[in-house]
Amino acid sequence: MKKDYPRYTLRISNEVLFKLSFVADFYGRSKNKEIEYVIKRHINDFEKKYGTMPVPERFQDKETNE
Repeated sequence: MKKDYPRYTLRISNEVLFKLSFVADFYGRSKNKEIEYVIKRHINDFEKKYGTMPVPERFQDKETNE
């Protein structure tokens, strides 16, 4: 796992956190990976509708550009 990813604090209700844990466990993912999956899916849907967003080189993941 890449260790230099930026950290972001997320504040959500206990009920949402419980449900997130349930869904993540169901799919065999950690809560963090479930959140990442949902965000990526949302971005993908956005880009399908509105077009690909340009990402400045300094924000691009090195692993995907090799």
